Amino acid sequence: MSELIAFIGVGNMGNPMAENLMKAGKKVKVFDVSKKMVEKAKEKKLDVVENLDALITNDVTTVITMLPEGKNSKEVYLGDNGIINKVSKNCLLIDCSTIDIQTSIEIGKNATSNGIKMIDAPVSGGVMGAQKATLNIMVGGTKEAFDLALPLLKIMGKNIFHAGELGSGNGAKICNNMSLGITMIAASESLMLAKRLNIDIKKVHEIMKNASGNSWPISVYPPLPGLIEGTPSNNNYRPGFSAGMMNKDLKLANECAKQAKASTPLGSMALEIYNKFCEEGNDTKDFSAISKVVGGDAWNYPID
Repeated sequence: MSELIAFIGVGNMGNPMAENLMKAGKKVKVFDVSKKMVEKAKEKKLDVVENLDALITNDVTTVITMLPEGKNSKEVYLGDNGIINKVSKNCLLIDCSTIDIQTSIEIGKNATSNGIKMIDAPVSGGVMGAQKATLNIMVGGTKEAFDLALPLLKIMGKNIFHAGELGSGNGAKICNNMSLGITMIAASESLMLAKRLNIDIKKVHEIMKNASGNSWPISVYPPLPGLIEGTPSNNNYRPGFSAGMMNKDLKLANECAKQAKASTPLGSMALEIYNKFCEEGNDTKDFSAISKVVGGDAWNYPID
């Protein structure tokens, strides 16, 4: 049977991921509940179907999902019209959504009990990483399922990690994004202080990139315009990764910390800062726009 990939969720991340699979010569069908995202998928010449029934056919060999929250993944996989009851036993399921660990494990165990292989495979790297196929992909599941998925994951990403059993991919992603949320605030505070001290921010940025204060937000994704081309800060904070999604991931990290009885004071504080930012109507801006909150009037640049 020839390979056929069903891709569910072609938003800002899913669209370029599906496109890269198509460009690699894979036969891909896509579906999304958003009419806006469907139109964007059609612009990319992706094969769009109208509903899940048309998408999940007997000849589908792999299902990839990229959905916003655990409730969405649960509905798609385990709902009344859930795909676990539709796919063949030979179909591989790959959930690239970043969701809570418990839901990830529940879906995976349900698939396994039906004789279907599944992995959780959340990604990191934002829209730029999805477009350039340089995503970091963190995988939870059996070694057998990981090996089956690896050729497809290599088309969509650059660094592929097998983190452990089901749920481990989401666990690793949650830990990573808690650190990312914290360091984006730290990068914003550092550059704000340089501004207050009347030091050339470009020079401070260059120094930090080559010194012990370096971080991914400093070296790759700075929160201020004029430092690195192609970043959201140079595009009015059009999201590569939205503040709302960062807020969601920080909530997941906070919930995990409570369940594991782990102390994460900086993670909790980052959640408070992002939560307030989103409540003020900035959830659709890139998460690096948090610099406006940290910097106050020091920046003197708009985010709307």
